[in-house]
Amino acid sequence: APAGPPVDAAWLARLARERGAAAKSELKAVSEALGKPLASSEVAAALDAKLSSLPSGSQRSSFLVPVNKGLKDTEPSLAAPDADCTYLVGNSLGLQPQRTRQLVTEELDKWAALGVNGHFQGDRPWMPIDEHVIEQSAAIVGAKPSEVAVMNSLTVNLHLLFVSFYRPQGKRNRIMYEATAFGSDYFAFESQARLHGLDPKEVLMPVKARPGEELLRTEDIVAAIKEAGDSLATVCFGTVQYYTGELFDVETITSAAHGVGATAVWDCAHAAGNIDLQLHDWNVDGACWCNYKYLNSGPGAIAGFFVHERHHAKGLPLLAGWWGQKQATRFNMAHNWDPEGDASAWRLSNPPVLQTVSLLASLEVFGRSSMAELRGRSMLLTAYLELLVLSLQGSVLSVITPLEPHRRGCQLSLKFSEERLCLAAFNALEKRGIVVDHRKPNVIRVAPTPLYNTFADVQRFFVAMREALDEVTGEPATKRAKA
Repeated sequence: APAGPPVDAAWLARLARERGAAAKSELKAVSEALGKPLASSEVAAALDAKLSSLPSGSQRSSFLVPVNKGLKDTEPSLAAPDADCTYLVGNSLGLQPQRTRQLVTEELDKWAALGVNGHFQGDRPWMPIDEHVIEQSAAIVGAKPSEVAVMNSLTVNLHLLFVSFYRPQGKRNRIMYEATAFGSDYFAFESQARLHGLDPKEVLMPVKARPGEELLRTEDIVAAIKEAGDSLATVCFGTVQYYTGELFDVETITSAAHGVGATAVWDCAHAAGNIDLQLHDWNVDGACWCNYKYLNSGPGAIAGFFVHERHHAKGLPLLAGWWGQKQATRFNMAHNWDPEGDASAWRLSNPPVLQTVSLLASLEVFGRSSMAELRGRSMLLTAYLELLVLSLQGSVLSVITPLEPHRRGCQLSLKFSEERLCLAAFNALEKRGIVVDHRKPNVIRVAPTPLYNTFADVQRFFVAMREALDEVTGEPATKRAKA
């Protein structure tokens, strides 16, 4: 085995606590012990072997990885048809767990056999079906189970949070967000302002990066919050910025918002299952996330919802539905609102069973490890990706994601000098069985997901990207780097 300190679950958790400081030195130590370049397949294999016995390093077999011949743009001469593709796009849609089909089929069979009686009979009665996914969902986002509900979809849940936490009064009516927020978030902010009879142009407060910079500095966000002062009603950022991959300092920004009397709501779409969130300890007011990215629950999956316990049973305004009513009296059909005393009060309707058990299949895999261990493994994987990709940087390609492990999740965003080169490189990667995604105008996002991706995946991506750059520029890497 390669020399170096033992890499066990405790070591990975400590790496995460120490903000990934030792990640790059560990990777380089393995390379030096083998006497092989860091970008070699031998080093990647040794790193995978070193972590293979850990819970976080043995879950790939729990997922279904598409094979190259099933992807229409792969070329057999560049990607072995029967081999697994190199799937590095869990930031967009996670892989299907092996157990998903079984759990969904069980519920379909129950429907066929029991009909309406399935609501109260069988191993997983449908009426309380979401109880099977609350505890593990809470563990993943650093919450108490009472603070979490699983329901609806991401933007619906964002709107529900704004109904409760965006309460403009007088001059306190502004919404602060990152200027490059995901479109659906922006449309939610804009429509919430209009819902209150306000002009979005007057109340929306985007925070921009400094000229010539891609990333938002925490001190600039805090300064903007303080400057807004008592005009600020709600702060809402994407916890991990979808385009740049920047992880915002949730605790510091939340504290700053509370310091001026504003609420702090977080879109955790790119954070849940990716970083070790601590929503309760960070004193976040509300948060929402989708479960189809890092939480592998399928396209359009049921989403997650968080309300801090200090807001429970306090009479916050909310949009009510019968599934928020106390379970003991829900079926009495009385017209008196008697809600649950926790986050489940925000539920509207009974959860979709097939989506809920699809989430359960993924949460069973997460339950074999911990977010601290997964975060440590993620820091190693993405540090490896960073070290390899930085050797390709030059006039054509640059990394816009923070290089400090604690300021990002698993994603690196690679920015091209021109959109045409970005699209050409993306197509060249597809031909080689590399599955990543392109975000307009000129970014390719690469996300080695710690639950199922390997160092070998990262190494294959590097080789493919090097070939893609040679192909689309007509220049070897050495010449590009000097340009």
